[in-house]
Amino acid sequence: MQKVIISQDIEKSLTEAIAACEHDKLFVLTDETTLRLCWPVIAHMPCVEGAQMITIGATDDNKTLESLTHVWEALQQGGGTRHSLMINLGGGMVTDLGGFAASTFKRGIHFINIPTTLLSMVDASVGGKTGINFGGLKNEVGVFNCSDSVILDATFLRTLDHPNILSGYAEMLKHGLISNEEHWNELLSFDLDNIDYARLTQMVATSVAVKERVVTEDPLEHGIRKALNLGHTAGHAIESLAMAQQRTVLHGYAVAWGLICELFLSVVKVGFPQQRLRQAVQFIRHHYGQFAFDCKQYDRLYQLMTHDKKNTSGIINFTLLGEVGDIRINQSATREEINDMLDFYLQG
Repeated sequence: MQKVIISQDIEKSLTEAIAACEHDKLFVLTDETTLRLCWPVIAHMPCVEGAQMITIGATDDNKTLESLTHVWEALQQGGGTRHSLMINLGGGMVTDLGGFAASTFKRGIHFINIPTTLLSMVDASVGGKTGINFGGLKNEVGVFNCSDSVILDATFLRTLDHPNILSGYAEMLKHGLISNEEHWNELLSFDLDNIDYARLTQMVATSVAVKERVVTEDPLEHGIRKALNLGHTAGHAIESLAMAQQRTVLHGYAVAWGLICELFLSVVKVGFPQQRLRQAVQFIRHHYGQFAFDCKQYDRLYQLMTHDKKNTSGIINFTLLGEVGDIRINQSATREEINDMLDFYLQG
């Protein structure tokens, strides 16, 4: 079972996490940005002395088979064995790709995630999903495999620019929507323009607890774990379209836009309150703006949705809400309803 550590002392937490994993060699995976901004936070610590560094390019554009091969080769050339340990220090791209590399090298080595972005703290690093983008599609190849531990430390939040705070916050909005009204209202009232990092850390712990409860109940996504896909069927399609057009967007922005789409579908299909939809749309439009496309892209977006991993027998499946916390998984929509959803996103 994955151990999630809300850390007040990163050196103590990391020392204990490493000691809990017997190993012959220690590797640390970063991307170019976290090597510069985040590695210095832990580089001086005795627990990582002698660690071999592996670095890949930053941003989701590098969540590729080529980067994965580079990590495998570095592990191999560094003398890695099935008893080695890898620390993934970075955002969701690093923990996803690093987790996949660790899960497959020598049929699996131990790994620890230290998420350094808000997005990876509340989403990517917890729950055991690993993988890479492939064939122009998000997270197309990967495995379920939890890290031995995840260390969440607010120190790293202060290294983030505002767009990356917002990107992670979108996943927190999702957790609030699938949780309860109190959690949702707290998220809407938080001042994202003047961040109280102590309060944000407490909210991260609440958000992670929502995901942990769901993942514990359904680790391999056969049922209720699909709740965590709220906003993602439409959001991943928008994200993949942006990638194809070389207008790459942060994952959380695409999720926020996907929430607008899927909350609209929730109103139409399962009676989600229109007032709640307006509330969410106002908040998301204010903070995340809008990704520009037109009706000529509807066919492409629809095709991208057909590749979603939740689909069965070619039917696009959505996770919808009857109310905050009232989760309705495995909801389908007609092509006309999906077009109406995209119309609402652009004009609503």
